[in-house]
Amino acid sequence: MAAESSEGEEETKLSGGNQLLIVDDDLTEMGKKAAWSVSSCKPGNGVSSLRDDNLETYWQSDGGQPHLVNIQFQKKVRLQLIVLYVDFKLDESYTPSKVSIRAGDGFHNLKEIKTVELVKPTGWVYLSLSGVDPR
Repeated sequence: MAAESSEGEEETKLSGGNQLLIVDDDLTEMGKKAAWSVSSCKPGNGVSSLRDDNLETYWQSDGGQPHLVNIQFQKKVRLQLIVLYVDFKLDESYTPSKVSIRAGDGFHNLKEIKTVELVKPTGWVYLSLSGVDPR
């Protein structure tokens, strides 16, 4: 379910999730080309735990909300899909309930382009940025 808000960003409500990660071969994983940072983290649960392809490790924030993951590219890129692994059954109250995706030329001019409410998600959650699911 998706709805356009008054300022042009898309608002979506998602529940569930996929147990298998399914991404078409014609899509390129762009995360390796970015600089990643987080607003805070507990020792041993930082950016490397987000990016290590191990579902047993995770990022754990260590500060007040909002909890932020910043992904910064050297050049402008057009992203079509963001995929997150979340597990409400395991994390309960620590599982994100809202994801806000913002884009811009730098930290000071970010504009919210999509918000997604997650309802007890378990598994891979696909967030399309192109208006259609590129899978």
